[in-house]
Amino acid sequence: MMSSLAGKVAVVTGASSGIGQACAYELARRGAAVVLGARRTERLDETVAEIERTGGRAIAVAVDVTREEDVANLVSQTTSRFGRIDGMICNAGFGYYGTIEQTAPEMMRQMMDVNYMGTFFAARAALPIFRAQQSGHLIFVSSIVARRGIGFMGGYTATKAAQSGLAEALRAEFSGTAIHVSCVYPISTRTEFHDAMARKYGHEVTGLGPKQPVETVARAIADCVERPRPEVYPDAKSRALGILSLVAPAFTDRFVRKFARRRDEAARAEP
Repeated sequence: MMSSLAGKVAVVTGASSGIGQACAYELARRGAAVVLGARRTERLDETVAEIERTGGRAIAVAVDVTREEDVANLVSQTTSRFGRIDGMICNAGFGYYGTIEQTAPEMMRQMMDVNYMGTFFAARAALPIFRAQQSGHLIFVSSIVARRGIGFMGGYTATKAAQSGLAEALRAEFSGTAIHVSCVYPISTRTEFHDAMARKYGHEVTGLGPKQPVETVARAIADCVERPRPEVYPDAKSRALGILSLVAPAFTDRFVRKFARRRDEAARAEP
């Protein structure tokens, strides 16, 4: 076990799989006590058991991030058990790909509830603790599409851009203090995110573009917990896409067309 984060306490939402689970493992490996939040408690318990088996400290708390009372309970259980919170990693999220016409209003509301409101509730619950401690770190796991939208991802892009905007506003609010706010912009990362869409909506998503493993994102987030910085690009080259969009938006429109995601309607959903 490494000890670079020894004595720190980190909360991770969406920790039952994917980036959130990998992040929990990495933070625990570096010595942090980790509180894992998600709806699938059996998956959380398995992750906690694995962390404890390797000498780490972790607890699981059932949470639906769209319910403010659940998120408040997550924070309350963390402070009751560990006495403080040093990092709140807002990772819970899901996506839906298609044209705006294919995106039902109820689907858009669900994405906004999970991806943005879940982040808002977590920040709102953690900030009183941070103010009392006079220190703390909010980390929002957004997406590179927040910096440059990709075709057929309008709804998802909007929710991720909302996370980014909230992070920027909070950074300005807490500038010069020991309360840090960071936004993480991963590129396409293979997780259960895509499998869940195939099961739930009956289509898979295909498309070109660079990809990265969850471990790469988890290491970048843990590095940011150790050394806070405003923005994190786990794939360093992807930062250039946002810059290019600012200086040459029309060219970037044409450039990103090759990265547009496509729906495979022939995919079979599980019953």
